[in-house]
Amino acid sequence: MDEEEDRRLRAIAPEISRRTVGLLRTVVGLEPAERVPEEAMYVADDVLAEHGTDGLRSLVMSLAGWAAVGMENVAQLTGKTYEALVDEIELTCLEANPDG
Repeated sequence: MDEEEDRRLRAIAPEISRRTVGLLRTVVGLEPAERVPEEAMYVADDVLAEHGTDGLRSLVMSLAGWAAVGMENVAQLTGKTYEALVDEIELTCLEANPDG
């Protein structure tokens, strides 16, 4: 990341963090689960409209960070390896869309 890019992303980080937490509050436990991607798309569309691709990149970085922390916690609680958790996610994706 160059200095200009870093500056731009840092400037929007607080807003994107707030949006990320809001999205998580909305989707964790949401039923039916099929609504989760829909809610995520609403947030992504809003972030894109307001902050452009920098906003989307920042949102992805924020969500990846939260996902990693969450998976680390699950691994500690279950005794599973990180790789096993990722394998479970991949299997779920394959089962949901067997045609690829």
